[in-house]
Amino acid sequence: MELQSNNDVERVILERHSVRAFTSQDVSDECLQDMLNKAARAPSGTNTQPWKVYVVKDQTKQQITEQVVASVNSVYEGIQPKSNFTPPYAYYSDQWFEPYLQRRRENGWSMYGILGISKGDRWAMHQQQLRNFQFFDAPVGLFFTTHRALEAGAKMAIAMLMQNIMLLAKAQGLDTCPQASWNDYHEIIMPILGAEQDEIFICGMSLGYADQSSVINQLHTPREPIENFTKFCT
Repeated sequence: MELQSNNDVERVILERHSVRAFTSQDVSDECLQDMLNKAARAPSGTNTQPWKVYVVKDQTKQQITEQVVASVNSVYEGIQPKSNFTPPYAYYSDQWFEPYLQRRRENGWSMYGILGISKGDRWAMHQQQLRNFQFFDAPVGLFFTTHRALEAGAKMAIAMLMQNIMLLAKAQGLDTCPQASWNDYHEIIMPILGAEQDEIFICGMSLGYADQSSVINQLHTPREPIENFTKFCT
């Protein structure tokens, strides 16, 4: 059943989804600054505001893409092991179990299905994976870090900041894709950003104008009914 929105806030929440194909249309620095200024109203425990945001465009974005794509290809071709590239913290579980395993599988095959990639087509899957590291052709990339001495609350605060950015972008006709795929390659990315040694990489995001002609952007993932995740305690 399609959800109906009663106001602008509801509309942008319901319409936001991960976009995986963008046009080359630029997003002005003024627009980005405005969104970040507003997004910084996100809550954080005791107002610590434990985030740093790196906005990458043009040459810096291209440099990150070239170096990360080269590393991803070297793993695919067996030149170096995947173990050479590990995330700075455990974003995903080592072992998946139900119901999360099935949800992940359904998400993956929904994406590959809409792209016409058949099960076992390793080359096509690899090419689609590389799209992550090309920012899905978006003109803007965002990377989020925090101080490595901070605990899980800092990651929660950054997640709320990211959600604010995604909703503000949607309200302005832009789209986004939050990307944990960058995490494995943080040791490549952080020096390019000029990040300090006391920073830890948290997540990345692509931002721009959605390519409405791309079939991948027709993918809208389902959500569980509230009775599956909510208990009213009275």
